[in-house]
Amino acid sequence: MGETRLIQGRYRLLDLIGRGGMGEVWRARDESLGRQVAVKCLKPLGHHHDQSFTRVLRERFRREARVAAALQHRGVTVVHDFGESDGVLYLVMELLDGRNLSQLLEDNKHHPLPVADIVDIAEQAAAALAYTHQQGIVHRDLKPANIMRLGDGTVKICDFGIARLGHDIGFTSRLTGTGIAMGTPHYMSPEQIGGDHVDHRSDLYSFGCVLYEIATGAPPFDLDDAWAVLVGHRDTTPEPPRSHRAELPDFLDRIILDLLAKEPGQRPHDARELGRRLGTGRTASAYVPTVVSPPVARTPAEQPASREARLPSWTRGMTTGHKATGAGLRTTPPDAAAGLTGDWIARTDTRGAQEPVAAERPTPSPELITTLTGRHNAGLSLGRLGRWAEAGEVHRAVAAEREHALGPDHPDTLASRYEVGFTLSRTGRPADALREYAHVAQSREHVLGPDHPDTLAARQEMAYVLGQLGRHFDAHQVYTTVLAARERAMGPDHPDTLRCRHNLAFNLSRLGRLEDSYRMASEVATGRARVLGANHPDTLVTRYEVAYALGQLGRWLEALQTYQEVAEARAQALGPDHPDTLAARYEVGISLGRLGRSAQALELYRGLIDDRTRVHGPAHPETLRARHGLGVNLGRLGRWEEALAESRDVCAIRERVLGADHPDTLVSRREVAVGLGWLGRWADALTEYRQVAAARERVLGADHPDALASRNDEAHCLEQLGRGAEAVELYRRVAALRQRASGAR
Repeated sequence: MGETRLIQGRYRLLDLIGRGGMGEVWRARDESLGRQVAVKCLKPLGHHHDQSFTRVLRERFRREARVAAALQHRGVTVVHDFGESDGVLYLVMELLDGRNLSQLLEDNKHHPLPVADIVDIAEQAAAALAYTHQQGIVHRDLKPANIMRLGDGTVKICDFGIARLGHDIGFTSRLTGTGIAMGTPHYMSPEQIGGDHVDHRSDLYSFGCVLYEIATGAPPFDLDDAWAVLVGHRDTTPEPPRSHRAELPDFLDRIILDLLAKEPGQRPHDARELGRRLGTGRTASAYVPTVVSPPVARTPAEQPASREARLPSWTRGMTTGHKATGAGLRTTPPDAAAGLTGDWIARTDTRGAQEPVAAERPTPSPELITTLTGRHNAGLSLGRLGRWAEAGEVHRAVAAEREHALGPDHPDTLASRYEVGFTLSRTGRPADALREYAHVAQSREHVLGPDHPDTLAARQEMAYVLGQLGRHFDAHQVYTTVLAARERAMGPDHPDTLRCRHNLAFNLSRLGRLEDSYRMASEVATGRARVLGANHPDTLVTRYEVAYALGQLGRWLEALQTYQEVAEARAQALGPDHPDTLAARYEVGISLGRLGRSAQALELYRGLIDDRTRVHGPAHPETLRARHGLGVNLGRLGRWEEALAESRDVCAIRERVLGADHPDTLVSRREVAVGLGWLGRWADALTEYRQVAAARERVLGADHPDALASRNDEAHCLEQLGRGAEAVELYRRVAALRQRASGAR
């Protein structure tokens, strides 16, 4: 392909930056958006393939590319677009400014990397693998060349789905006479070699080979003959990494050897477990200071041993306050790798006049830009760790400095404010998040246009937090507008379009439009199955929503069947202990109870409680929710003494863990009252009902439906106690409040 080749009238190939067995990678310019991208051109479809094979291959490519494009994680390379041009299948990806691990080893003359870098790379890659495996996606060709480390320390895994495409097209080499499809022999798992079933644990083995190599300078079976390498993977126990490098921490040596276990069941259960073990080992090995001094740039060989196990690379460039200038920091300036903008071009309005957004603002120094980029990515890393409050503080400080240096409407400033909104929504502050998202959406529309993907992303998050605030009608209007724009720009089957339709279906159910919700969720489930596959986690999430809508419509038998299918598929794709699998099992129990099959529900809940306790602990909210379901079904079976004891126990734990006024605690307290009533202890039941009603009025307001329902419970209890006049007066008060609330709406 020539340097001036223009693919699909949009992507102009500029420089060849890589070549491999499957094709070439070019640095290119997206003429439509004016940004630099990477274009991977797979080898042309040859004439030796018949038309039916080629047709299947093209469809497989589209499916795999859609799956790759749907991955949304900071540790996975972003796929922007894909297609076919003159018989060449191509993928358009973010352009990464960094070096892959193979190149880092070459740069270091094949000496192993510093321990701190190894642990940091391992933790970030483990987080990315945990995400992709939860989506039901296995890489199948992990190797140093497919793991990039960017200039700011971010680690990204590349080429998801590409290994299987290469196998289908016939690009992968094969061992003579064996029929074994080859990825890269030095990193293949024993089950790949044997042609057995491959799942996420095969990726863990390959990743263990990668860690072995960057920790010792050579892969575990470093032999010239490919067959000997494969036999080593299959039959030979690898030498401990510490036998090659004595200063490796013991925890890292053990983790690598566990990853290289011959039997998949002897490896870490999943990438999340790997991440936990790495984090525990790193934090246990040395004290980590809370204030980080700006590092002095060193070559890998010059890194002091005392710092090796202390700081992950994303802390480089962090400062201790919003007034820091970043003086003395010298790292690679950000490019597309940081996920932020490079050159900023103000949007031209419809009259052709360019908006003077930042024309008079002095150009900030590269050092300041680099510092702010590092701190932005530090905030993202804190978010990846679930430390949302700390991430919010970092993003707020960076947003303020970017606004001062770049202007309020610069894409980088807006990127920081978008992340501020995200952290607010994750820390229980949806109203504040809404204000941030609204500002970002308005500014992006002004600068980028109303249909730009970044504008639509901000508006979709607005709709989400509107739903969090209970403003479902407003959320519906925003979702509808965003969906129309996404369908217009991306098509009905684009993963972002389907995600928006899923959210809209969910919101419709909250508006009481149950038939519409069911119909739309069913359509999205069909679309996601077609695009992503029947067992893709996103498909199963939507099928879960279909089941919910069926239950709301009273179609519990269909809901039960759908929940059971989702639970089974999730167990296979994600594992039996995955939270989504356990959530589906809980809903199976709800459906069984609704169908009057309480004995079956009781058996299900007992097993679920055991699994939740083992995975999450006895006081986890989901364990308690399962126990609540057990108590409800004990009551349905007339076993009220047992039901009351279970409800009292759950209520006490919820009050201690969640607080006396938490909705789950109040649900349990109401269940206590129900049990007391069935046992004829109406005076005690009245006390409980009144506590629930008072708490709901205090938290939700006197005219909230839940508060009104509690007062009705209280009135019913008064009737049972023979206090009819008080009951009638309370019923009248509830009716008046309900009528007033209905009139206000």
